[in-house]
Amino acid sequence: MYVIVVGGGDVGHYLCKQLLDEGHEVLVIEKDAGKCEHIEEELGDMCLHGDASEIAILNKGGISRAEMVIAVTGEDDNNLAACQIAKEKFNVPRVIARINVPRNEKIFAKLGIECVVDAVYLVSEHIKAETMLFPLIRLFTIRDKGLEIVLVRVGKNSPAVGKPIGELSLPLGSVVSSVICHEVESQIPTVDTILREGDELVCLVPSENISLFQAIFRGS
Repeated sequence: MYVIVVGGGDVGHYLCKQLLDEGHEVLVIEKDAGKCEHIEEELGDMCLHGDASEIAILNKGGISRAEMVIAVTGEDDNNLAACQIAKEKFNVPRVIARINVPRNEKIFAKLGIECVVDAVYLVSEHIKAETMLFPLIRLFTIRDKGLEIVLVRVGKNSPAVGKPIGELSLPLGSVVSSVICHEVESQIPTVDTILREGDELVCLVPSENISLFQAIFRGS
């Protein structure tokens, strides 16, 4: 697959290495000449110096044959512009944008860029997972399906403690895919799996039902 990555900073650089390791053809478009030079020193001749919001630069980068454009600069307006042009002007099948300011997600969606990665959100969710102070962590959002993959912890005095999964009144569309126990090996659950305080569940939940789902496992 031919992938164009807009932005050669730390995120773009790391992403390129991962894509190359998977055998994909990659081009980085970066406005900073120094960053371009650094990428080419390490990864080879795969960086185009220029502004990805300029059609001439995108044409030079062969966007007409690109199957995916991923914009990961530190500026939301640059990411939005690159993805909009790629999608609307060149009909790139898949565009993905990094969002650095969470409130901009609605703007991206309104302008047709629905596949976004909220950098602040991801960091905050990772911190929540490490602190163990929060009952539910969002691992991944499938926006076009309205679904969330979450990690939820069975709290002390939760109504779920001591009950088999099959007896829980889970919101419609919710699926428990794995139970992580701290005293025994993790397991693929069945309707008869008994939950205990401290168990962690990896679940698929409709986004609109997250609050209802969390209430089942929240303890005191």
